[in-house]
Amino acid sequence: IRCVLYIPRLRHRCFLFSLSLLALCLLKLVYVRVTVRDSVYIRPYGVTVGLSRTHGRHRYHLNCTAIYELDPVEIGKALELKRKVIVDADDDATVSFTADCPSFIRTRGYDEVPVQEAERSFPLAYSLVVHKHAPMVERILHAIYAPHNVYCIHYDQKSSPAFRKAMGNLARCLHNVFVASKLESVEYAHISRLNADLNCLSDLLRSEVRWRYVINLCGQDFPLRTNYELVRELKELNGSNMLESSRPSELKKQRFLFQHQLKSAPYEYRRIPVKTSVAKAPPPAGIQVFIGSAYFVLSRDFVAHVNQSELARDFLAWSADTYSPDEHFWATLVRVPGVPGHIPRSQADVTDLRSKTRLVKWNYLEGKLYPACTGTHLRSVCIYGAAELRWLLGFGHWFANKFDPKVDPVLIKCLEEKLMERRHQTCAKKTV
Repeated sequence: IRCVLYIPRLRHRCFLFSLSLLALCLLKLVYVRVTVRDSVYIRPYGVTVGLSRTHGRHRYHLNCTAIYELDPVEIGKALELKRKVIVDADDDATVSFTADCPSFIRTRGYDEVPVQEAERSFPLAYSLVVHKHAPMVERILHAIYAPHNVYCIHYDQKSSPAFRKAMGNLARCLHNVFVASKLESVEYAHISRLNADLNCLSDLLRSEVRWRYVINLCGQDFPLRTNYELVRELKELNGSNMLESSRPSELKKQRFLFQHQLKSAPYEYRRIPVKTSVAKAPPPAGIQVFIGSAYFVLSRDFVAHVNQSELARDFLAWSADTYSPDEHFWATLVRVPGVPGHIPRSQADVTDLRSKTRLVKWNYLEGKLYPACTGTHLRSVCIYGAAELRWLLGFGHWFANKFDPKVDPVLIKCLEEKLMERRHQTCAKKTV
């Protein structure tokens, strides 16, 4: 208005500008209406599989047993839903949901988890290193929860205020869940990722719960076994550890033969360790370096030993300027002679197929070692789809990665349902 009234010579330009702005707003409105109409809202905290389309026009009722049996009609429904725009709950929703602890515990059934005596006498500990998507973290926690276990949550110092609040609420509502006493600002493939787990392990050793094994998870993992089933298999380890540990290729050796510096990255990760031309000194005590993954199932005795070991402290310091030290730290220490549950250095490589810690489907091995991914891929890793439900539960691993409700909400819902069915079936068998 000021432009038109006070600068008459610019009236034509103002008119064109106003018309363009109006057109942009109309296009935005149309886009929003189309997006919302084609969206599917996920109810992550429901007991049954209920995925509601917006405006109440359609409600998807999916039969997880039929999906497990690979029924083509139910698989088709899941694929149809996957093509929609998935609108998931956000961190604020989890903050609101966990604000009233009694209501949250009652609604999610944390006070009704069926537990057998065999589980109570064999408590487990968990280290959850997470940084975003609070609804998914709560679903992971719910799937692995047992009242006699203990859970440490480490969230990134860079996480959003809502996410940090949601994690704090989970710790406040559940007596055996706590936030790590020391929090890291975690960078991709950096020592800070390993330190996050070490912080939780240190806290867990001080817990009153005398746990037998500790398991670490991230925000895109999900269990494939109930707590009872996991305990039954862990007892068979007889104190040994379960993790990957292999001899490195020449390419992988570059990760620890040269110093790396944390530098800014122009893509997804803000900063990433970059290889320099400076060669590293040999590892302390001439230790032979093995590689594996960041994820483990470790005995309490092994963790206590590492926590007190001078060699482990020296090796940690030596690893500080390497690339992704969490992928060689545990794989190497478990091979040191004399450590609790050690793997002899002469023993064959323990690959991701032999270690039950994590089932990951790499795109270059699909069709060779496992069937094709029915979800999508992120950095060569499959984000699973609903058609892989039966394969996941039958493969033999204890946990799998990656899951994303925005890629396929049906799979996570069905995994939750099938695992809960197994829990109750085990309880029913024991009471008969």
